[in-house]
Amino acid sequence: MSIVKYSKLKERNKPTVIDLFCGCGGLSKGFLDAGFEVLLGVDNDKPSLETYKKNIISATAEEIDLFNINFVSQIKNIIQNKNVDVIVGGPPCQGFSLTGTRNFDDKRNRLYLAVFDAVKAMSPKAFVIENVKGMKTLYGGTVKDEIVKRFTSLGYTVTEPKILSSADYGVPQIRERLFFVGVRDDLGKFEFPTPTHYKDTYITCEAALSDLPSRSDDFGEEIDSYTHKPKSAFQKYMRLKAKRLHNHVATKHTELVKSVIRLVPEGGNYKDLPEGVGTSRRFNEAWTRYHSQKPSRTIDTGHSRNKKFIL
Repeated sequence: MSIVKYSKLKERNKPTVIDLFCGCGGLSKGFLDAGFEVLLGVDNDKPSLETYKKNIISATAEEIDLFNINFVSQIKNIIQNKNVDVIVGGPPCQGFSLTGTRNFDDKRNRLYLAVFDAVKAMSPKAFVIENVKGMKTLYGGTVKDEIVKRFTSLGYTVTEPKILSSADYGVPQIRERLFFVGVRDDLGKFEFPTPTHYKDTYITCEAALSDLPSRSDDFGEEIDSYTHKPKSAFQKYMRLKAKRLHNHVATKHTELVKSVIRLVPEGGNYKDLPEGVGTSRRFNEAWTRYHSQKPSRTIDTGHSRNKKFIL
């Protein structure tokens, strides 16, 4: 058999995935790295889909309205009725926060139920849902239990949902998410992986970022150059064959903001500032300086607004 034919055969034998609520492609990237073929990423946010196309170049990215009851037919047409082995997604759960489980079928939960409908229609070998960790205990755990019950009714063995922290698996950021994993009854049961890292072996901010050029004298460019060789195994892995540095551009802070930053100790936040300093932001992660010898806290959409710094 020729190398070309063997390569195509291997490609055909890869388990397939579709990613609902794909965003910029985080879940898809994980499945690609694990040897899966990602067929499709679905979202309703155009900038996210444009980013997804750059990150997951082998997959199709489509804007599909998951409120539309015919969305499964749209997906099947796009993937040309290929077999789907795994359905993954991180649907929003705001509806549950408003209605509880007494109205599980409330239209505000429609997007969450879209995953259920897709699994019901396509009967994949497995599904993965990730969501905020608070869902595990929302309304005394009844929302979590109802989700498990519904997928169980479709013929899936759902492992007890578990909160996983990214730092436990080699990511230099503490990000905790709740995972639901179900495997079709005829195929066995999923077991969550054992952590690969612990508090004393976590990848730290320094191990992740110390090879990046300083931005104390200039703001940098969107496409720039590395000024140091990798200084850790993590940096070597992340850099791979990259010749250029992307997106390492500093924020142009006012002198007032910079003066406040200088007063925050490593690992500290607004609580460590002198009385009367930094009073414009005194909540949660405000004025946080991440500790170089620990993983980062979760970087969220309020990163810039809340004044979090990695120095």
